Amino acid sequence: MLVNAPAAAHYVIDPARVDLAEEFRRNPKGPHSAELMKVLHRMRWSGEGGRFVLITLDPGRRWMLGRLPGARGVPVETFANRIYADINEAEWDVFRIRWQAITGRELPA
Repeated sequence: MLVNAPAAAHYVIDPARVDLAEEFRRNPKGPHSAELMKVLHRMRWSGEGGRFVLITLDPGRRWMLGRLPGARGVPVETFANRIYADINEAEWDVFRIRWQAITGRELPA
């Protein structure tokens, strides 16, 4: 379980720690190591690079990439060219986008 530590959203992600990305790719739903949980907390709450989300198109079958707006009442930006039939691949794509936004380094697809 992730503990809400105020400093966790400011955790510095070491771009050389691709082992953490590999851990996530192997098991996106967890359980995760303490180090990976800090990385995920930073990715999900810092908002760097935009807050990417998955939008359910067909429950349990299809998802689309979206980005939350910076203000209430503004529609979610959707990416019609990023539709997934596998939730694990969708989660991995969001992880990769967030990793690059924060570290400046791209992870392989």
